[in-house]
Amino acid sequence: MTIDQAVSPGRPVSPEQVAGTGRPTGPERAAGSGHAVLSDRAATAPSGARLLQGERNWWFLGPGGVARLGGRHVTADGALRPEAEQRLRESGMFTPTQVRAYALTVLTSTHCNLGCGYCFQNTAQDQLGGTRPPRIARTRLTSETISSLLGFTERQMAAVGLEKLRILLFGGEPLLNPRGCVELLERAADIAPTSAWMISNATLLTPTLARRLAGLGLTSVQVTFDGDRADHDRIRIGRADGSGTFDKIVRNIVKASEVSQLQWTLRVNVSQETFHGVDALIERLAATLDPARCTLYFARIGDVGVGYANSLLHTGELPTAFTRWQRRALDLGFAVSRPGSRKTCVTCGHADGRYGAVVSADGTLASCWETAGKPDWEVGTVAEGYLPSTVTDDRWVACQDLYRYDEDARTLARFRDTVDTALLDYLDETGRL
Repeated sequence: MTIDQAVSPGRPVSPEQVAGTGRPTGPERAAGSGHAVLSDRAATAPSGARLLQGERNWWFLGPGGVARLGGRHVTADGALRPEAEQRLRESGMFTPTQVRAYALTVLTSTHCNLGCGYCFQNTAQDQLGGTRPPRIARTRLTSETISSLLGFTERQMAAVGLEKLRILLFGGEPLLNPRGCVELLERAADIAPTSAWMISNATLLTPTLARRLAGLGLTSVQVTFDGDRADHDRIRIGRADGSGTFDKIVRNIVKASEVSQLQWTLRVNVSQETFHGVDALIERLAATLDPARCTLYFARIGDVGVGYANSLLHTGELPTAFTRWQRRALDLGFAVSRPGSRKTCVTCGHADGRYGAVVSADGTLASCWETAGKPDWEVGTVAEGYLPSTVTDDRWVACQDLYRYDEDARTLARFRDTVDTALLDYLDETGRL
């Protein structure tokens, strides 16, 4: 594909005018780095573009897609040459994707039926060592609050000229309030064409409910696994009795898949407690679920200040393990999340809630999932709108802002660059790009 042809975010271009076919001619890549820099102009642009050095070529990741570059398009110190940058700009690779739908996250319930120790909605660890860590205050979405939040959403959408609505059903556990989920989707369809996705632990998902929600526009569900069965059943446990949940979750996904076309995003939490079971988990999920309907992604668990300790560092064997897991998942028929540019979250990336909002079950507004329902972090209400910036400036946080790591930002970036480079190389080698 040449740079003059159509470019999509998920497809690379290998333009003869821009890309070479040989091994990069820039400096030798430091072991495990996979990282380079853009030209001064590109590096300072708010595009979030990235430039990575692969085994056979360079990879440019921009808002408009992925491009394969040759060594002659990168300087000796690993920067994008101006003429290559110009061609990429002309092809739209630096052009951000247009926001097409208002992103509305709604907590239908702030309570959860599980007792995971790392949850960012905990306020501390269970001091008795049990399965009930203290959490944010319990509230449920009501019909009255739905009326208020849909009125707020209409006003927000009109202000930016958006005509479509994308809802995230969130919690706590959203299915602790199934009526709230159903009513919200039913009534949202009256104000705009609506689609939805959900983050759920899936322990309460029945075939009847899956069919009902899918009929109202639910297209996908994100479900978390904490390692293979034994590890998962020690960590992702019932809040009331400490019971394991692995088999129930898998069974519910299978049954829901039989009665709906739902797609599944399976998040695999990685910590020192789960690391050694991830390989077996991938095999187990492939044998039980339909990989063609599932996307796997792997995430190291961080701490948001609730006292959860994850001693697994982003150095050492972790980059190699992530690469191995992604390759095996692909070979088994799963999709994996594809690398891209650094993107601004449509919800928390704009201090005025321009393109999206997070609404707690009581109608209070938060800037991000991670502060919803937490005292002193409210940035407004759906009844009255956002508070003045003089109030919200200190409360407005973006994705990952509250996470605490023992490593610096450079180490975290190097880890992500290394894993993403290896994935792009493998997708290219196996004809999946």
